[in-house]
Amino acid sequence: MRRPAHRARRSAPTVALLTAGALALAGCGSGSDSGDTGPDLSVSGAYMPQPVSASMAAGFLTVTNDGGTAAELTSVTSDLGEVTLHETVDSAMREMTDAVVPAHGTLVFESGANHLMFEKLTRKPKQGETVEVELHFAGADPVTVEMPVKAATYRPATGHSGH
Repeated sequence: MRRPAHRARRSAPTVALLTAGALALAGCGSGSDSGDTGPDLSVSGAYMPQPVSASMAAGFLTVTNDGGTAAELTSVTSDLGEVTLHETVDSAMREMTDAVVPAHGTLVFESGANHLMFEKLTRKPKQGETVEVELHFAGADPVTVEMPVKAATYRPATGHSGH
């Protein structure tokens, strides 16, 4: 009779240990073991030339994706006004609905090419000020960017927005 009671006392800690081990293993399996990582986004070289118009401005920057998955930039917001993505094709500007930052790559917004277009400005920013924008991506967290306002004639030394 003594044996079953002894066995019952022993099995409770054993069951608890096995349950804890199973839960730990289940937690380990919840991550991705494929080596594929999501987007890892950062922004550099952001700036806005001081607008010459009271109602419109442009913005330039480079978005870098060090992750293993492309990121789709779907919109940009700012309290400065409405912001749209534009591209320049054959010397003509046209609005884009989105832009892709490739995995392990960059998306460059520079003068004469892809750029941000600010319209219906709530104020005309001046050189030395900073404009805050938020980049919105499908399937990734938004990225907030402080965009310094530079001279209207400013051009980065590298030829574009810092890449």
